[in-house]
Amino acid sequence: MSSSVLSPSLQQVDRTYVYFGKRKLSYLGGCDYFRLASHPEVLQALHDGLEKYGLNVAASRSTSGNHRLYGILESQLAKFFAAESAVLFSSGYVTNLAAGQALAGDVSHVLIDEAAHASLVDAASCFTCPVVKFRHCDVEDLNGTCRRIGKSARPMVLTDGMFSQNGEIAPLKAYLRILPEAACILVDDAHGAGVLGKTGRGTLEEQGVDRTRIIQTIALSKAFGVYGGAVLCSRTMAARIQTRSRLFNGNTPLPLPLVNAALAAVQVLRADKTLRSRLRENTDYVKSVLRKVGFPIPKTPAPIVSLAPVRAQEIAELKKRFAAQGVYPSFIKYPGGPANGYFRFALSSEHTRAQLDAFLKVLVSHLRTGA
Repeated sequence: MSSSVLSPSLQQVDRTYVYFGKRKLSYLGGCDYFRLASHPEVLQALHDGLEKYGLNVAASRSTSGNHRLYGILESQLAKFFAAESAVLFSSGYVTNLAAGQALAGDVSHVLIDEAAHASLVDAASCFTCPVVKFRHCDVEDLNGTCRRIGKSARPMVLTDGMFSQNGEIAPLKAYLRILPEAACILVDDAHGAGVLGKTGRGTLEEQGVDRTRIIQTIALSKAFGVYGGAVLCSRTMAARIQTRSRLFNGNTPLPLPLVNAALAAVQVLRADKTLRSRLRENTDYVKSVLRKVGFPIPKTPAPIVSLAPVRAQEIAELKKRFAAQGVYPSFIKYPGGPANGYFRFALSSEHTRAQLDAFLKVLVSHLRTGA
């Protein structure tokens, strides 16, 4: 019998802690970068939405389930990210698949980063064309791939914006320089949206590129702390999704209380500039300490720290050390990550310096002792 892939059961409390068994430990797992999932305004909007709208429209938006709240959230997301349009979905995972369905037949080749998120891997088959992998974040390899498929090709590049494994950021600006004019990029920005860029517009803003040849997909379960996803795109692409995507036309949309909560989350993230500044401060502090002791970490503003031990004994020892310092040992096995699993920690704006110091104590000691 195969072993379960489920993580241990946790109960999240106090925004940055979990109960693990009977112990209360600092929690640097998950991806709730601003802890909006427990923000009082977001929770109040959720409760108000349930009371006012009920739970479920019980029909797709193409039939009789197109509540006005969906359009309001799409408009607010498009405004937040400075996009022409946004198309809302019931999960972040399916946004990439919907884009693939909408563009099927219009793309000659899919060129996908070898470390791309599983949703992009699944989306690649929706395009109904040859799929070619290129080396992770490798501009030259992508350039060579473009030359091999020919000048007449109409490729679509599939890549994460901010890679969740270690916080690397896709070099979108460099990609656009070497791609043929007919090429576009589908950027899964689940982790970059709300986090990267001066105003939180994600990897595109961080890289200083416009939306002319880019489709950006986001998840509302990360920086926004709620649930659902959206495709940020042109009006033409939005109309194409609504008419050609089976996922859009056949899927019951996001429950209305969650839509109401997402609207509140967008407003909180837009209004409270201290959230991003505190996240940057925590990220800069942790990364500066780790770099001083030689810890290998990408030079990006991503609030992610990961470590991939090779030996089972090393994994077990690190789990004990983290727990001893009052930190939940966030060890995961995830598609696209190291085969034996790895420790992945996500910093938030709400972690205290004491929590971060306890976390750092383990990593610095591990690096210095080599065990």
